[in-house]
Amino acid sequence: MKYVHTNIISKDWRRLADFYVNVFNCSIVPPLRKQSGEWLSKGTGVNNASLEGAHLRLPGYGNHAPTLEIYQYGEVLDQPEMEPNQRGFGHIAFEVGDVEEVVASILAHGGTKNGIITSKKVDGVGTITFIYARDPDGNLIELQSWS
Repeated sequence: MKYVHTNIISKDWRRLADFYVNVFNCSIVPPLRKQSGEWLSKGTGVNNASLEGAHLRLPGYGNHAPTLEIYQYGEVLDQPEMEPNQRGFGHIAFEVGDVEEVVASILAHGGTKNGIITSKKVDGVGTITFIYARDPDGNLIELQSWS
């Protein structure tokens, strides 16, 4: 058994994929996906399912790493913005060299901050500097740096 990917549904998959490519150095793994049909509806449980999007190679693990799958269905349902303490999938996390630099890049590419940059010594591990931010669709991202 092995972990394969995490999926994010967007109203504009290209814009969101560009964000992750530009901010986190992800790269698109061909081919681009454009899928529909009874098989997709059956497997997803979504009537008349159609989707398109891409898999993004995550940084730091080479060519055989799990991917971030960013898809857009033909019909995307709205939901309230997820809060950090809300039940369910919470956030994705990236270890970065400079938290402030990556926050600036997130802001420059349409994302937002959700908290403030904070540091805390963790006994036996080191000092973590971290913040929660959001991508342009409002999905939570944790940035962390250890020293």
